[in-house]
Amino acid sequence: MIKGHKIIFEYAAYDEKETPPQVLKEIDISINTGEFIAILGHNGSGKSTLARHFNALLTPTSGTLWVTDKDTKDSKNVWAIRQSVGMLFQNPDNQIIASVVEEDVAFGPENLGVPPKEIRTRVDEALSVVGMSEYASSPPHYLSGGQKQRVTIAGVLAMSPSCLVLDEPTAMLDPSGRKEVLDTIMRLNKEMGITVILITHFMEEATLANRVLVMESGKVILDNTPCNIFSNVKQMEDLGLGAPQITLLNHRLKTYNLPVKDTVLSVEDFLQNHELIDKLINYHSADNTQESKILPAPIIHLQNLTYIYNPNSIFEKIALNSINMQIYSGEIVAIIGHTGSGKSTLIQHLNALLMPTSGHVLVNGEDIFADKSKLASARQEVGLVFQYPEHQLFEATVYKDVAFGPLRMNLSKAEVDERVCTSLNAVGIDSSFYEKSPFELSGGQKRRIAIAGVLAMRPKVLVLDEPTAGLDPGGKNEILAQIKHMHMTLGITVILVSHSMEDVAQLADRIFVMNKGEIICKGTPQQIFSKGKLLKEIGLDTPYVSKLFEQLNKKNPHIPTGIFTIDDAIETIIKMYKGKNV
Repeated sequence: MIKGHKIIFEYAAYDEKETPPQVLKEIDISINTGEFIAILGHNGSGKSTLARHFNALLTPTSGTLWVTDKDTKDSKNVWAIRQSVGMLFQNPDNQIIASVVEEDVAFGPENLGVPPKEIRTRVDEALSVVGMSEYASSPPHYLSGGQKQRVTIAGVLAMSPSCLVLDEPTAMLDPSGRKEVLDTIMRLNKEMGITVILITHFMEEATLANRVLVMESGKVILDNTPCNIFSNVKQMEDLGLGAPQITLLNHRLKTYNLPVKDTVLSVEDFLQNHELIDKLINYHSADNTQESKILPAPIIHLQNLTYIYNPNSIFEKIALNSINMQIYSGEIVAIIGHTGSGKSTLIQHLNALLMPTSGHVLVNGEDIFADKSKLASARQEVGLVFQYPEHQLFEATVYKDVAFGPLRMNLSKAEVDERVCTSLNAVGIDSSFYEKSPFELSGGQKRRIAIAGVLAMRPKVLVLDEPTAGLDPGGKNEILAQIKHMHMTLGITVILVSHSMEDVAQLADRIFVMNKGEIICKGTPQQIFSKGKLLKEIGLDTPYVSKLFEQLNKKNPHIPTGIFTIDDAIETIIKMYKGKNV
């Protein structure tokens, strides 16, 4: 269906004397009708640039790309190509334009000149295919992230494409929304024969495909089945991508000479390690109890916090309902919940961006709203880093950007310099970057610099809203490692909001679970990830190793649940395999 021959693509240079950078370099590619292709690569590897060639949003500088038998460089073919190849992007809010779902889905066919009666049929069929028929008359802004993304898929389907290109369609979604979208994509591919090209940073999503293409520096360097691609874990890690969590677990167990298969891609695959699983099923353990910690006075204390959007109007909505929460100095606390559960509204109260409808926010024992003249100092105590913090960068150099806050605190030049250097060091940025433009750096580096800008204000609490969203696995691991380093070296209290259960499992001391504006449970990662059924009911999930141990526990109740990291899983499996108490 799609065939590219020696595709080279160059962006225009900013300076006529410069040679334009080659973003794509002699790509030869062939995609057959009905295939499901996943494209992997770190940020900047050329994935999105290649995707935009598939429906002629971009055309090659040299080389040729055919969609069926149509050359994308021929302007006469563009209209037909864009009808046959539908494109979806990361953020559904940027693609939805109408005020009613069915009107948005009808937008494409209307612009194609499809007769009204046929449009009605197409809209109904498209909404049915993605499971959104009951929301046809709903305003899109009332929908969850996963539902919005399914509406955008319906809008493309209504144009009757034979191929769907999806550029990180689940990056901004909670686990439930991600599952909704992936289930829809799989159904379109398997039941309707639509060719799917999925760009993703989630290695688990790539395992659903028939073929995986791996890009590096504008080239396709690997093209194979998921099993063959992930059989070389070291190569994928060297590329900054890694492998699915269960694949990594299996790979590491193999280094301990345990009887496992060469490569597994899923929990179901892992359970086919029959010799190992048979041994674990026959394992018996003595119960272990954990000592409880004695905690100091809380650094943040929320008392009956309630917040209502648009009170006393027809749009009134209770976003937070009598929240009680205590966070202690030096902790890393995670707040998890589905999209719309109240997480972002909650954290905006912690440094007085929002004022409670009722209730109290205490920082170091003082109500931050009791004396409005002290709000500025309260905001210095609690630093808030929003999702995609690199969008907050604006200065000409890294040093100037981080210095911006301290310079407005009446500090001496020496004090500003010390804060900038300390903060950048805490996030792993050395002096060689100080005079560089922040806009020339990688996604992970930009994000670390944005965090340093908040750290330079010397907050006692740092709140991070989805700090790894949109990053490739290498950039994500960079950020997680720097959060750990920052926490250890500065002793700062960290509050992490995340949709990634794997990130939460790696970092958090305690977890608060939100649903419909309330905290429905709290505890250690082990306690929370033992509640797999509850988490799924509210649109969340557990890490993949936790799913594995849930399945093992069904076979043998002596096998513990609440195992949530690869290191814990390896330690537990080795002890069980050798017949020792866990």
